[in-house]
Amino acid sequence: MNGVNKTLYIPLYGKSYVSKKGLFINDKKAEEIWEAEGFSLKGKSKSKWLAYYMGVRSAVFDEWLWQQMRDEPDALVIHIGCGMDSRVIRVGTKNHMWYDVDFPEVIEERTRYYSESANYRMIAGDARDCNWLANIKENKNAIVVMEGVSMYLTANEMRNMTDSLCAHFERLSLLVDCYTSFAAKMSKYRNPINDVGVTEVHGIDDPKLYQSDRLTFVKEHTMIPSKYIGELKGIERFIFAKLYAGNFSKKLYRLFEYKK
Repeated sequence: MNGVNKTLYIPLYGKSYVSKKGLFINDKKAEEIWEAEGFSLKGKSKSKWLAYYMGVRSAVFDEWLWQQMRDEPDALVIHIGCGMDSRVIRVGTKNHMWYDVDFPEVIEERTRYYSESANYRMIAGDARDCNWLANIKENKNAIVVMEGVSMYLTANEMRNMTDSLCAHFERLSLLVDCYTSFAAKMSKYRNPINDVGVTEVHGIDDPKLYQSDRLTFVKEHTMIPSKYIGELKGIERFIFAKLYAGNFSKKLYRLFEYKK
C-alpha cells in the first residue's frame, strides 16, 4: 500500500484500542483485524490520546449516520474512504443499501474480513474521479460519510467529487471532517500520518469552499462532544479535553454537514 492507504491503520488501531477499554464504541471487528494484521505503528501514531480522538470521531459519525438513516428510510448509504472500518456493522444496514468505497488495494484487503450481502457492497475506486458511481444504480437519495478523507484531497478535488455526487443523486446528505489550513501546514512537522510516510495534506477554514449551486453548507458539528469526554476519568479526562476539545481543537479540526 502507498502512504495514504497505510493511514487506515491509524484509526484501525485507535478503534481497536478504545473498544478494548470499553470506551466510546464497541468495535470487535477492529480488535479482530488489528490483532490479525499486526501492523507496526510507531511514535504519535500509537498515542492513546490520538486513539481516544479516533474513537470519539467515529462515535460522532456513527451517531449522525444512524439518525440520518432513521429520518430517511429510502436513502442509501455511501462510506467514502472506508478503509478497514466496521461502521456497517456498528450502525447496521437495517433496510438501507450500503456501499463502502476505497482504493482497489484497500478493498482487496478489506474482502479478507468483510463479506458482501444483499444490501452491502464494496466498491473499488478513487474518490477524486467518481467513476465508481457507475456501480451504483440508485439515484434518488444518498447519505454520505467521509471520515478522515478530505485532508488528502484539494478543495477543487472535493468540489469535483461533490459535484459528481449531486449530479448522480436527487437528494444528498454529507458529513465530512476537515483540517484547517493551519493544521495542514503544521502536519508537515507534527502529524501521526508522517509516521506512515504522508506529508502533504490540505485544509479549509471556510466550509462554503465545498459548496456549489446544488450543495449547501448546513451546519458545523461539535467534533468532540462533552458526553464522550465524560467517559474518561481523572487526569485523562482533563488532558484529552485540553488536547482535542474546545477552541484549541477548532483551530485544527472541523466537522461540516452539507445537503442537496
